[in-house]
Amino acid sequence: MLLVSPNFSDLFAPNVEIKKFPDGESYVRIPDLGACEDRPITLLHRLYPEQNNSLLELLLIIDELAHKKCDVAVLSPYLPYSRQDKNILKGEIAGGKVVCNLLARTGCKIFITIDCHFLKGTGDFTHGELPIRNISMAKPLTDYAREKIFKDEAFEVIGPDQGASYLVEHAGGTALTKVRRGYKGGAIIYRDVETLEGDIEVRGKNVLILDDMISTGNTMIKTVEWAREAGAEKIACAATHGLFLGNSLDKLETISDAVFTTDSILNPAAKVSIKEQLDEHFQSLFSAE
Repeated sequence: MLLVSPNFSDLFAPNVEIKKFPDGESYVRIPDLGACEDRPITLLHRLYPEQNNSLLELLLIIDELAHKKCDVAVLSPYLPYSRQDKNILKGEIAGGKVVCNLLARTGCKIFITIDCHFLKGTGDFTHGELPIRNISMAKPLTDYAREKIFKDEAFEVIGPDQGASYLVEHAGGTALTKVRRGYKGGAIIYRDVETLEGDIEVRGKNVLILDDMISTGNTMIKTVEWAREAGAEKIACAATHGLFLGNSLDKLETISDAVFTTDSILNPAAKVSIKEQLDEHFQSLFSAE
């Protein structure tokens, strides 16, 4: 049986209600809850934006389904806290593993996601206590670049860092090596990119820069600058997940020839749909009826 949250209504008809109480707390209702009992369930629910609220709402749904003895598979394109998969400074909490453990302990049997930041390939993995199936949008993104941006002209695919190497390798490309500085900022912290290193020849060539996500845009901006200095011709920026914090999208559109993402997160640059890939994977798990 398929359950769809309202934040997935652009791709599938929702049958779960999520609203807000006056004090901001979440109200969640599954109108057809009785039909779910003792059945396999595939739940479609986005976890961005408002990731903290969306995570709690997901836990509320999973918990209720677990009490109804359902086998719950969650399909969520973007897993928040995925960049917090390890400790860098003493005393830091690896939020990614905590989130995965919460999902597993609440009753999620498998979590299906797309180009998860801490996973280095496609297929089935376990992070903490949570079984995860990671699927990739590398081919659809590359196909879009070929058809819509480069118009069948030859192009090189490069990745900003080794973290995105499997996406790039699927497209026959090569990843640079990223060197980061330490933490910056006050209440809002981040680690800026110091340098990009790599022996890749792009002079006179079209370039597709492919990454799993664009957040502040700093990494992608540095990669565009590297490609320009190396003599690249047309440069396109692509990512599975487009968060585009601040004015990062405007900056990228100014310095590159094209910027596009999937609709895993709804944003103005979302040009490539995830629906076909999702259809294939959730239908292989449980009958949608």
